[in-house]
Amino acid sequence: MQREEKHFEMTLDAVVQRLNDLKLAVLSMIQKLEMEYMDINWPTFLDNFAIISSHLTGLTKILAKEQCPPLRNRTVLPLLVAMDRDETLVNITEGRVPVFSHDIVPDYLRTRPDPITETKMQQNEQKAANLTNDAAMKQVTQYNKVVSHVLEMVSKAREEWEIESSSRTGIQQTSSMTDTQLLVAAVGMGKGLQFKTYGPGPGGPGMMVPPSIRGQTPPMGGPSMSPGNVQQQLGKAPSAVKTNIKSANQVHPFSR
Repeated sequence: MQREEKHFEMTLDAVVQRLNDLKLAVLSMIQKLEMEYMDINWPTFLDNFAIISSHLTGLTKILAKEQCPPLRNRTVLPLLVAMDRDETLVNITEGRVPVFSHDIVPDYLRTRPDPITETKMQQNEQKAANLTNDAAMKQVTQYNKVVSHVLEMVSKAREEWEIESSSRTGIQQTSSMTDTQLLVAAVGMGKGLQFKTYGPGPGGPGMMVPPSIRGQTPPMGGPSMSPGNVQQQLGKAPSAVKTNIKSANQVHPFSR
C-alpha cells in the first residue's frame, strides 16, 4: 500500500511538472502572438508549436507507463465549498479561481462531459452503430472521390502557377527595340518617309508645297490652287530681310 502511494505521489509530481512546462510554453506562444505579431515568422511559430507538442507527448508517456497507477480509479471530492474568497486558492490558480463555490465545483471537478455535449455524442455513436458496412463503404468511397477531385484541382492550379512564374523573366517588356531603331532612323535620316511631289511648273519640277497651303480649296470663283498659283502666293509673301535693310538705310542715311 505504501509502495502504491509512493508511486502515485511520484506520478503526480511528474504530471504537475509537465503541466507547468506545458503552461509556460502555451503562455510564451500566446505572448508572442499578441506582442510580436508583426515580426513573428512561420519557422518561429512552428518551433513554439513543436515545444508544446513535445510537452504533450511527454505527459502522455508518463500517463501510459505501467508504474503509473490508473488515475481513473481515483475520486476527487471537495473538502470545503464556500462563497468566501480563498487566498490559498488564488495563489495556487494564479488568480483564476478566487472562490471555490457551488457554481464552480461542477465545472472543475466534472468527470463527464457537459450534458448537452454528452447527448450529442451518444446520438453520433448510435448513428454510427446503426450504419451498415456497405453504407459505410459507400460513404468512404464517395468521400475519397471528392477529396481526390479537390486534390487534382489544387495540383493543376499549382502546376499552372509554377509554369507562369517560371516563364516570367523579370519585369514585363513594354517597348520594342526594332520599333525604336526604325523611329530613330526615320527622324535622323528620313528612312522610310514618303514625300509627295507635284508636276513641273513655274517654280521648277518637283516643287514641295507647305502643308498650310496643300490642303486648301480655292474660294468660289477664284483661281485653282495649281503649282503656279502656289508659287505666286509664295512670291507675294513679304521679305523680312529686305524690309529690315530698307529700314536700316532710312534710319542712318549718312552712315557712309
